[in-house]
Amino acid sequence: MAKLTRKEQRIRRHQRVRKNLAGTPERPRLNVFRSVSDIYAQVIDDQAGHTLVAASSIDHDLRAKTSGVNKTEQAKLVGKLVAERALEKGVTKVVFDRGGFRYIGRVKALADAAREAGLEF
Repeated sequence: MAKLTRKEQRIRRHQRVRKNLAGTPERPRLNVFRSVSDIYAQVIDDQAGHTLVAASSIDHDLRAKTSGVNKTEQAKLVGKLVAERALEKGVTKVVFDRGGFRYIGRVKALADAAREAGLEF
C-alpha cells in the first residue's frame, strides 16, 4: 500500500470528523482551512448547502491590516471578522470544524478570536 501524503492524511481526518459533524440552520458549521500562507473561515449551513459568511486573510477588508503581521495574528483578525459577520447575519452559535488540522497555532488563534468576538462553540 502506498504511503499517504500529508494532504491526503488531513483529508481523511477531516472526512472522519465530518461523518459526525454537520451545520444546521440553528447552529451552522464554522469551517477552517489553513494553507501555507493564508487562513480561511466559513460559516456553513450544510442542510441548505449554503455558505452564510466567510472571511480570510486575503479578504479586501483585511489586506491592509495583515501586511507585515505574523500568521497567528492574521488568524486572530480573520476569526474576529468572521464572528462579526456571523453576528450581523444573526448567527450566535456554531459548531467548530477544524478541517482535519490540529487544534494548535493558527487554528486555535482563529477559534479563540471568534469566541472573544461573540460566537459560541
